[in-house]
Amino acid sequence: MTDTTIIDGLEGLRAATGRTLGSSSWSTLTDADILRFAEATGDFQWIHVDRERCVRESPFGVPIAHGYFSVSRIAGLFFEAVEIRGFPLVLNYGLNKVRFPAPLKSGERYRLTLELKELRDIAKGVEGVLLATIEIEGSPKPACAAEVLYRFMLG
Repeated sequence: MTDTTIIDGLEGLRAATGRTLGSSSWSTLTDADILRFAEATGDFQWIHVDRERCVRESPFGVPIAHGYFSVSRIAGLFFEAVEIRGFPLVLNYGLNKVRFPAPLKSGERYRLTLELKELRDIAKGVEGVLLATIEIEGSPKPACAAEVLYRFMLG
C-alpha cells in the first residue's frame, strides 16, 4: 500500500515544505533485478551477481544491489510516492549528496520515502530540495539517503 501525497499546484507545494510527502509501495529486490542493473551498467562485481560466492565469501551471505541501483530507484518511484498536479513539467535536476548507509540484500523489501526540505524560486518555476530515502523493511538504516533536486516548471 502506498502513502501517496497529492500536491496541487504551487500553493500546495509551498504548503508541503518541511513535510514528509509520501512513500511508495514496498518492492522486493530479486537477483534478476540486480543482474539487469549489472547488464545495463557493465558492473558485474561478484558481490552483486555471484550467489554461490556470496554464500561462501560475502559478509552479507547473498548478492547485494549496486549502490547506484538504490539511487536510481528514486526517479522510478518518485511519482508513486507523490502525485504532482498543476505543473506542465516536473524535472529531475540532479543530486547534491548521496550516501549508502546499509546494503540492500537480495530478497529484502524496500521503498522510497520523500520529504520536501525547501523550495527555491527559479525562472518559470520552483526548485525543490527533497530528502529521498530508500528504506529497507525492518532495518534501522536505509539503503540510500540522498538530497535530490526537482524542478517544478510553471510555463
